Amino acid sequence: MAAPHRRPIGSAGLRVWQRQALTRYRDEAARDFLVTATPGSGKTTFALALATELLARRAIERVVVVCPTDHLRTQWAEAAERVGLALDPELPNSVGAVRAGLTGYVTTYAQVAAKPGVHAARSSARRTLVILDEVHHAGDGLSWGDAVAEAFERAERRLCLTGTPFRTRPDERIPFVRYDVEADGGLASHADFVYGYREALRDGVVRPVVFAAYTGTSRWRNSAGEVVAASLTESATRRIEATAWRTALNPRGQWVAHVIAAMDERLSELRSSSMPDAAGLVLASDQDDARAYAEIVARVTGTAPAVIVSDDPKASERIARFAAGEGRIAVCVRMISEGVDVPRAACLAWMTSYRTPLFFAQAVGRVVRARGDGEVATVFLPAVRPLLALAAAMEEERNHVVPPPSGDTLDVEVAERAEGEPDGFEALDAEAEFAHVLHAGRAVVAAPGSAAGLDASDEDYLGLPGLLSPEQMAHVLARRDAALRNRASQAVQRPLEAPPEVVAWRAAADLRREVNRLVSVLAARTDRPHGQVHAQLRARVPGPPSASASAEVLAARRDVLMELLER
Repeated sequence: MAAPHRRPIGSAGLRVWQRQALTRYRDEAARDFLVTATPGSGKTTFALALATELLARRAIERVVVVCPTDHLRTQWAEAAERVGLALDPELPNSVGAVRAGLTGYVTTYAQVAAKPGVHAARSSARRTLVILDEVHHAGDGLSWGDAVAEAFERAERRLCLTGTPFRTRPDERIPFVRYDVEADGGLASHADFVYGYREALRDGVVRPVVFAAYTGTSRWRNSAGEVVAASLTESATRRIEATAWRTALNPRGQWVAHVIAAMDERLSELRSSSMPDAAGLVLASDQDDARAYAEIVARVTGTAPAVIVSDDPKASERIARFAAGEGRIAVCVRMISEGVDVPRAACLAWMTSYRTPLFFAQAVGRVVRARGDGEVATVFLPAVRPLLALAAAMEEERNHVVPPPSGDTLDVEVAERAEGEPDGFEALDAEAEFAHVLHAGRAVVAAPGSAAGLDASDEDYLGLPGLLSPEQMAHVLARRDAALRNRASQAVQRPLEAPPEVVAWRAAADLRREVNRLVSVLAARTDRPHGQVHAQLRARVPGPPSASASAEVLAARRDVLMELLER
């Protein structure tokens, strides 16, 4: 016998956008309905409100939820239970029918792909609403799209949800999503209701985000045995940028420890003021990096973090425990990137080479969920072009566009990681240096005079809109950078015998920072761009850019700068 119908969620408990989306659904009365709503805005609550309403109207008798991961199965079932819906999160394919006394069940895309016929029988036996959470997973090239189409073609109604706009290849249309023909012959998905980050920020549904970008010089040995040095922000080619980025993320260098120290300091500020339970997330590319980063976190903060990796059978328990507890930092591989709810997480350290718009928006979405007034999220990231472009474009709305078959496909999001390491690559070391904050799509550095009016109490409000200007935010972060570098250096255990070229580079690191500082001073004094001052300096003291210059060249350039400033 079917589970008793539940009363719909009262409109008083819904946000404005959720009520508007329900009204749109009623007006359109469509069998398929796609909602694109920014992460943290409440897609789950909307979907369950719709389900309870349809059940109360007897328009449906069963609810099936399809989501990406096992952890989200439990999360969906618990959310449904709070509104009076009994959804089974553990129903296996081997059990044919939905268990008695339940309204429906929660499954994963992988489970549907394994036995689509089983799910087709379940969803057609009774009038069923199928909720496809993060529906872009039905178009990821793993034959899941065909399985989803087969499993739910005969379902009474289908609700598709996504937290971010997404793209697929032309031959991977997502089932139950409508497409419009573009002027160039491409296809664009048609969302029935869109609620973007801009609107959510306006409504106080999400926190504003401050992006703190960190540059630095990386050094590695190539296949020819040559030592190469490059800055994250001044790489000559994309390949060099990718290698410098990967080197910076190597746990043996200084970059990771420096940025973790910056995030830890931000957490201390939040915990002493507006968010006593504030937490930070460190995103790693793989399990080896995650465990190495966890050791660095323990050295920097004095407290071991939670480590959450995808193939840990207790990963869901670890996420739930961290979300409900008071732990300071969690290091994770993908597990926190999509759909996982950790409302107290307010800081994110980007220690991964993943860089697609979809992954970026999902990951940032883990720290933007607002719980009260005055909360701000901070994302610490490498100052590389792919990530800076994604951060600058975060508020832009993009539809799911399928390019025309004969068109340029460079922007099709297939690979999620940056270009791999070249053959013979050996990471040597990397240093970190605060670069800028992003504000309104532009990079903001500490401008001359930006420290005016700042005192210690102001720093508690770092990033709070209306209290500090972007220039002042940049000044606060830059001012603390030297202390963070010392803290990181003490925390990282270096090998007893480093290669000679690494020892020499470390000796030059202080000189390089001094040259950069003096260039900034001279640029501000003469009202000239930094690049112009650097060019003048290289004309006076020939040699490579500062990132790869020797200690002797850097010392000579420092002396020239001191001479110019003394005039």
